[in-house]
Formats: sequence, structure tokens, C-alpha cells
Amino acid sequence: MTQLGEYIKMALKNIAANKGRTLLTMLGIIIGISSVILIMSIGNGATDMIATELGSLGKGQIAFYISQYDEKYLITEDDLDHIREMEGIKAVAVQDYFDGTTKTKRDDFKATIVTINPEGFAFQDSTYLKGGEYTEEQAEAGKAVCVISEEDAMKLFGSTNVVGMDIDVTISSWDQDITLTIVGVTATEETSNMVEALNADPSVQIIMPPEAIERTLGIDMNDSIYEFYVLKEDDADAKQLCKDVVDYLETKHHCKGDYIYVYQSFDDMMATINQVMNLITIFVAFVASVSLLVGGIGVMNIMLVSVTERTKEIGIRKALGAKTGSIMFQFLMEATIITLIGGAIGIVLGVLGAKGVCAIVAQLGLGKIEAVISPVVVLVATGFSSMIGIFFGIYPAKKAARMSPIDALRHE
Repeated sequence: MTQLGEYIKMALKNIAANKGRTLLTMLGIIIGISSVILIMSIGNGATDMIATELGSLGKGQIAFYISQYDEKYLITEDDLDHIREMEGIKAVAVQDYFDGTTKTKRDDFKATIVTINPEGFAFQDSTYLKGGEYTEEQAEAGKAVCVISEEDAMKLFGSTNVVGMDIDVTISSWDQDITLTIVGVTATEETSNMVEALNADPSVQIIMPPEAIERTLGIDMNDSIYEFYVLKEDDADAKQLCKDVVDYLETKHHCKGDYIYVYQSFDDMMATINQVMNLITIFVAFVASVSLLVGGIGVMNIMLVSVTERTKEIGIRKALGAKTGSIMFQFLMEATIITLIGGAIGIVLGVLGAKGVCAIVAQLGLGKIEAVISPVVVLVATGFSSMIGIFFGIYPAKKAARMSPIDALRHE
């Protein structure tokens, strides 16, 4: 242990004697390690942000739809009632969209009219600034009621105190007017610019019960269901649930194995997105780690120069009885310490850089990314920098150790 301490002291002394050259040698290691940590930390943080932002929009949701339109395959209300009773299902919703227009004292607006049964509000997980969602009783009675968002309330009326107010809507496809009473205003949640861009829509959105549309237009919307949504329980197996629903529908409508009923699970989509994000992060980190190779070559170069400069010292030590192993270990120790110091600086700069980039992204309003500093990544980076020092220090150390003491002493 005492001998190891002497080797470390000698290594630090020789490194301190050439501070400028040593710092330049470390640059490759510093840049490589800091780049890998910065990229991995930001990449992991961005993946978490996307999962959180998108997860709040559709976590646990599964869309089922018909791949081949035919009346005999249309889904019935009885089908939905049976599916509601299946284990692992929290809610079932049917949504339809209609284009329309609405006019207030402020302006004329395009409107997207969304018809949804009250059960469908479970999918949105909305909080209400004013009022609340319409009830099952109101929907079944065909009451002309609606829910709008805080943002749309400000567009239409310049105020959010609009519960109880009426809004006239024209359904474009049928050129039919309907007067709706606002019963709820949903609070607009703060989201990143990315999610805002995904949901960007210049029109206002009006949510109302399908029965109100049926009453106005004189149609039965439940006799032509070709798409519906399922919200699963948190602990339910999405794949098994999807299989059970499809099996039931295929059996009921006599199309077993014909792939008439297909589904799209939001959880599967998120798993794919996370996988792609992780692959991109790893690939970019791999490219950044190439600079570590360059840094390793720099370490080898500086150690070769050091061997040349200290040839006489090596000769004297060998003449005094220093073993080949001790000479080799000394130079190997120097190379390892250089890379460890460079690695430590790189880790600090990588962590600070990741936090700084995330702060800048937040200031620009592009999203709240939290840098995820993985201890595994830090440990791997530290170990990698040590291996680089050992690997690229072996050749110069061997060259020094194999010198003939006579030749070394004659060296000018």
C-alpha cells in the first residue's frame, strides 16, 4: 500500500510539472465523457417528458374499429354493454365528430362538435373551472347541454363565467341549428409547446351528448357504431383485454379470424415511442463517445513524449535496481490518473451542462425537461475513462519498462 502511494505521488508530481500539456491531453476525455452524460441525461429526461405529456392525454386508452365496413359487422349497443362488463375495463365510450359554426357577439367561429356519452368523460380526466360534466340523466333525456374549455370560453365570450349561458351552433353537414346550454367549463392544463402543437386547432370544441344530436337531426347514432374506445383499469393487461374484446366481437358477428375488428393501444404506441427515443439517445451518445477514442490516443501520445523526455531517469532507476514491472506500473498509473481526472471533470461538466440545457429549453417554452442523471451512466463513464487510461497507457508503459539501462543513460 505504501508503494502504491509512492507511485501515485510520483504520477501526480510528473502531471503537475506539465500542467498545460496535461490539460490539453485531458480535453478529449473531458469532451467525450461530458457529451455522453449530457446527451443521455437530456435524452432520458425528454423521454420521461413525452411519456408524461402524452400519457396524460391517452394513458390506458384503446381504440377498437372495423377494418372492413359492412352492416353485418357494425357494433351494437348490446355489444358495448357486454364489453362494459368485462374484467379490467373501466369505461367504454363512443365518439363522433361534426363540423359546425357558431356565432357570438365577439365573432364567428368554426366549431368542432364532439358527441360523447357521459361515461366518456372518464377518458379526459378533466378538472372543471366552472360547473361540471353533463349527467347520464341529462344525456338520456336528450337535453341540449354542452361542455367547453376555459380557452374556448374566452374566445367565444371573453369570460369563463359562462355556465348557464346559451350558444347557437349550426351543424354544417345537415345545415341544422341547435341551441346548447353550457353546463361546464374545463380548466386548461399547462402543457409544453410540443403537446400544444399536436392539439393545435383554431376552431372551438363543443362537447355534447349524442342524444341531443339524435333529437335534433332525427337519427339513431347507435345503429351504426364502427368505432369505440375502451379505458382499461390501471393494473389490467392491455394485450389480454384486447384479445378478449376482439374474440367476443368476432364470435358475436361470425367472423372468427377474419381480422375485421382491429385495435390500437395507446400503451403500445407509448412503448414504441420510448423505444425509438432510447435508440436515438443511445446512437447519439455512441457517436459522442468517439471523442473518447480520440482522447485515448491523446493520452498515449503524451505518455510516449513523457517516456522520451524521461529516458535518463528511467535508465538511472533501472541501474539502481528498479524492476521492469515497477517502471511499467509508474507510467500506467500516470496515464490512469490523467484519464480519471479528465473523467471527473467531464462528469461535472456533463451534469451541469444537462441541467443548463434543460433550463434553457424551459425558458424558451419548449417543455419542462428534467435532466435524468443516471448513476449507471456516471459509473459506466468513470469506468470507461479508467479503461481508456489503462488501455492507451499500456504501450508507452511497456516501452519505458523494456528500455536497456545502458541505452537509456546514453540518451541525450
